[in-house]
Amino acid sequence: MTENLPSISIVTPSLNQEKFIEATIQSVLEQGYPSLEYIVMDGGSTDGTLEILKKYDTSIRWFSEKDSGQTNAINKGLKLASGAILAYLNADDILMPGSLRLVAEQFLSHPEAGWITGRSRIIDEQGNAIRSSISLYKNALLLTRSYRLLLVTNYISQPATFWRRTLLDQCGLLDESFDYVMDYEYWFRLWKLTPPHIIHRELAGFRIQKMSKTTTLGHLGDYIEEEKRILRQYAPAGIWKKLHDLHRYGMTKVYSWINRE
Repeated sequence: MTENLPSISIVTPSLNQEKFIEATIQSVLEQGYPSLEYIVMDGGSTDGTLEILKKYDTSIRWFSEKDSGQTNAINKGLKLASGAILAYLNADDILMPGSLRLVAEQFLSHPEAGWITGRSRIIDEQGNAIRSSISLYKNALLLTRSYRLLLVTNYISQPATFWRRTLLDQCGLLDESFDYVMDYEYWFRLWKLTPPHIIHRELAGFRIQKMSKTTTLGHLGDYIEEEKRILRQYAPAGIWKKLHDLHRYGMTKVYSWINRE
């Protein structure tokens, strides 16, 4: 069956992630997937990232040059990618063993599926599973496969999401006007074409770490404003914006309680 597996391209945007990027690279290469293209787009790191990338010269394609941010780096990588299946994995996240083969087999057995998403484990800086209650909550939301619930909260895990090149051709690249929720906006574009196929298995690990821009409070206002822009574009009625705001308020309180230490 190996020769029938579709080619997969993974893009990793990176900037000064020497602490985590090797674990990310290894999680991709250790998949042992036969038709893999792995591209790392580094934004000009000044730490030890480049030395790590050089160790994998024969296994990955990598570039280090100034970019205009994470979304721009992802798009640059997607433009270079040649795979039939596409995804991006941030430089502090990981893939779970066997994920790529499972995803590929699901695409083969479900030819109608344009994009596939699964579960993510939340991990800490050492790779240990944390926040199991949050994971259970998001997994429960994933069971619904509801477009309207997606308006309330982004329950689709970015590192566990893959899409066909044909959808990229129709949807285009990520919107570079978004710095924080470019994935959330992209799910709506994909969904307008076709709903996702769900794999109820852990495909990836989403890392919570001190320097992650989506887990710090310094840019919370910018993050929320970007979500509001998305809702103005995709929500069919104002009630969904109100429900989204209510959910955001509740989750902010929950995360503040979790992070109180």
